[in-house]
Amino acid sequence: MIQVTPQIAIEENEIQEDFVRASGPGGQNVNKVSNAVELRFDSAAWPALPAAARQRLRRVAGRRMTAEGLIVIDAQRLRSLEQNRADAVERLVAMIRQSLVEPKPRRPTKPTRASKERRLAGKSRDARTKKLRSRVGGED
Repeated sequence: MIQVTPQIAIEENEIQEDFVRASGPGGQNVNKVSNAVELRFDSAAWPALPAAARQRLRRVAGRRMTAEGLIVIDAQRLRSLEQNRADAVERLVAMIRQSLVEPKPRRPTKPTRASKERRLAGKSRDARTKKLRSRVGGED
């Protein structure tokens, strides 16, 4: 069982792992040993995730989520199979935790009186500068 939060956990049988050859570091072993992990997790069929968090997870996962809600994570950054396996699980847990955080609603604010006055003072200063740049009339 993989603990995401104190209330939410992923069962081991809900995660499918395939082991393939990695293209990254590994020395001579890279051509012989399958040390990359391709983790698959069906978020659409996972009942522990609230609907709002499921929508946020779709946005957080991006290209790693298929249209059916299947999250695919490729882990091949590290040299050993176990390290890549732990990396893939940690990345999945991080995505789910990020989707569980509700964004704060934005409250529109009004500009203060002082900021309005500063803006208008700046505009009039710029207008005065531009007016001074113009030619004096009647010298043709």
